[in-house]
Amino acid sequence: MNFEPIRYQAGIKDVEFGEGVKIVEPANLYGCKIGTGSFIGPFVEVQRNSSVGQRCRVQSHTFICEGVTIGDDCFIGHGVMFVNDLLRDGTPNYTDSSAWGKTTVGNGCSIGSNATILPVNLCAGTVVGAGAVVTKDTTQPGIYAGNPARFIRPLPQPQP
Repeated sequence: MNFEPIRYQAGIKDVEFGEGVKIVEPANLYGCKIGTGSFIGPFVEVQRNSSVGQRCRVQSHTFICEGVTIGDDCFIGHGVMFVNDLLRDGTPNYTDSSAWGKTTVGNGCSIGSNATILPVNLCAGTVVGAGAVVTKDTTQPGIYAGNPARFIRPLPQPQP
């Protein structure tokens, strides 16, 4: 037997854009918000009920799942994966989005390539190292790296 699959077309649908947003296609953006002056690289997916702030840069192959809020002036590296389902019942939860976790990325954060971000709150000024797996909230600005990610050191404060 040969059955015809149900097909979905990747694209841009029901997105609220700020002024001057740049997108390199193909991209899959739906039901989300992208702030003024932000850049979305190719092969990026931003799901519904998520938002990217102003003047952000989201590099290629990044996945921003439902329930992620990214602040202003953030850099999201190549291949960053945000996760909202922690498989609490031992299997993926496809239907009950109320059981999914939420993630907040504060203003001025940078997330290195291939990092994985579980449902957490990243405080403003957090820098996540490439390949890190963030499993807990960050509580002070600085560099976090490793698996699981740990605080490495503070960053120098800019001089006025």
